[in-house]
Amino acid sequence: MSQFSTSHLWPGVPLALGSALLFGASAPVTKLLVGSIDPWLLAGVLYLGAGLGLGAIQFIRATIGLGHKEAPIRRADLPWLAAVVLFGGVIGPLMLVFGLSLTSAASGSLLLNLEGLMTMGIAWLVFRENVDRRLLLGAGAILAGAVVLSWQGRGASLDMGSFLIAGACLAWGIDNNLTRRLSSADPFQIATIKGLAAGITNLLLAILLGAKLPSVGIVAAGGLAGFLGIGVSLVMFMLALRHLGTARTGAYFSLAPFIGALLSLVIFKDALTVQLVIAGALMAVGLWLHVSERHEHQHTHEALEHEHAHVHDAHHQHPHEGPVIEPHSHRHRHEPLTHAHAHYPDLHHRHRHG
Repeated sequence: MSQFSTSHLWPGVPLALGSALLFGASAPVTKLLVGSIDPWLLAGVLYLGAGLGLGAIQFIRATIGLGHKEAPIRRADLPWLAAVVLFGGVIGPLMLVFGLSLTSAASGSLLLNLEGLMTMGIAWLVFRENVDRRLLLGAGAILAGAVVLSWQGRGASLDMGSFLIAGACLAWGIDNNLTRRLSSADPFQIATIKGLAAGITNLLLAILLGAKLPSVGIVAAGGLAGFLGIGVSLVMFMLALRHLGTARTGAYFSLAPFIGALLSLVIFKDALTVQLVIAGALMAVGLWLHVSERHEHQHTHEALEHEHAHVHDAHHQHPHEGPVIEPHSHRHRHEPLTHAHAHYPDLHHRHRHG
């Protein structure tokens, strides 16, 4: 059991925080571009940059002969992938664009914090993911910090724009939970497809509605921001889902606005405000509650057959023919196993609690 005493935090927590860091860092960069490009067109450029960048990585990886260690997308994954692209790459951005055009910027900033709440609520209530009091308190502190950070002296107005932004957050919450169904497959493939589909859709719609293409430099900058802030961030988010589950990964990801605000201090020479300090303190409390969480009990793994990248740890004890390079991916079967160790709702711990 000692081998699990610290490993339950690794690598899920660093991956989730890395995803939030990259996404949060893209916000100030995107803000620099907003005045030079139509917002809807920018959304298309960001997603397209993510898809093309990740696609290029896969092409280079195949060209130089690096072994493919991840499980490929199977036919059974296609309906889930289509739903992820639809909710996360099309419906969410469309509702956000229309919502922001019909409500104030202050209201929009506040309402965007609903994504983390929607993600956790769906994971808990619909998919029955284990959510305990400590997780709820930590997520509440992070959400409170995000609200303080985005507060501009006025509450969220209840107009059509507000409902559309809330709908966008709901769409992304659904997207995050459905993405977990695909988290055992190759995250590069999934993020590439999502980026290309969402990028092409938003780009075409923006051009059809009269948006003009900016200079090559602006497009390149947007594409690079999208590659890192959406593409690489999404790959890390999916990898974190394998180890932490949706609710915890979504909670860590909610730190992204604070990271963006900190970087704005450097990029835009913004003043350090009491608001930012209070938000940072609340988020620090939430982060501590999550990192110090320890969920351990006697549990039974039922027989399970699936495919994902893995090493031969305590949950993967099966024979191979010939030498094996780890990590590797293949279809394998887990025999029933009962033991106790610290764990999160990962690929192998999706049991319910009484």
